[in-house]
Amino acid sequence: MIIAVDGPTASGKGTIAKALAAHFGLPHLDTGLLYRAVGRQVVLNGGDPDSEDDAAAATRFPDSLLADPELRSETCGGLASRVSIHPAVRAALLERQRAFARQPGGAVLDGRDIGTVIAPEAGVKLFVTASVEARAQRRYLEMRERGIDATLETIAADLAARDERDRNRSQAPLRAADDAVLLDTSRLDRDAAIAAAIALVDRALG
Repeated sequence: MIIAVDGPTASGKGTIAKALAAHFGLPHLDTGLLYRAVGRQVVLNGGDPDSEDDAAAATRFPDSLLADPELRSETCGGLASRVSIHPAVRAALLERQRAFARQPGGAVLDGRDIGTVIAPEAGVKLFVTASVEARAQRRYLEMRERGIDATLETIAADLAARDERDRNRSQAPLRAADDAVLLDTSRLDRDAAIAAAIALVDRALG
């Protein structure tokens, strides 16, 4: 069983995907982390994330980089959005993601193009979304807890810019698959969002 969980930044898709993986006993892959690693590697290489050649070279990052806590930073999130527009980067990471999805027994993957590109054969597809305002508020509280100084306005502007890039890139733009089930978490807390997602998967599985 493959469960595809797509959606924009800070919609709650990562939290939901992890919970679904634990509930159904499946391995989980946060595909966005791969793109964050590429963005981070570009910086470590002294390259330009807007250069396709520099970004493609960074896809050869060491696996150890995936454990770097810096990947969870806002900076790396922005870098991931920038490098992900390059076709060469997406092609380099494509098979890695597909192999994970197609392992025996299935898997849960979250990202922006799981249900449309990586695993269009997924038995269950969720598209998790939320308003920019709700997502900005969540990210603001997360950053405050981690001692990072930021304003709601700056975070909201950054999220809106990422959404624009992700929706309008030529390769695998952010969109819900035609057969995806929409889950709007704008007014849901963590536990309610997870419960709703589990119920939707159960319903999809019959």
